Amino acid sequence: MEKTGKIAVIGDSESATAFLAIGATVFKADDEYAAADVLREISKTDEYAVILVTENYAARMEALMSKLKQQPYPAVLSIPGASGSNGFGMASVKRDVEKAVGVDILFN
Repeated sequence: MEKTGKIAVIGDSESATAFLAIGATVFKADDEYAAADVLREISKTDEYAVILVTENYAARMEALMSKLKQQPYPAVLSIPGASGSNGFGMASVKRDVEKAVGVDILFN
């Protein structure tokens, strides 16, 4: 199957629904276990280029997120939820950039 470049969002109802406005496919999850199940399932397909997971769930499934980030496709990123950021997403970006370039260029 050809990669389509679609965006998926996994999160609680309040956080994820807003992404319908940009044409993203929204997967509402009641808890981190349901979110992890959805993430595992949709990451196996070539349907999505980017999968966004709200921080409240991403922080609770860090091992799965890290595993999926080892693959070049799809890009799996955490985003703040409707209640705001808990810092997980920025910490994740910081680690990824440091790993890529060898030094912390964002916060020094």
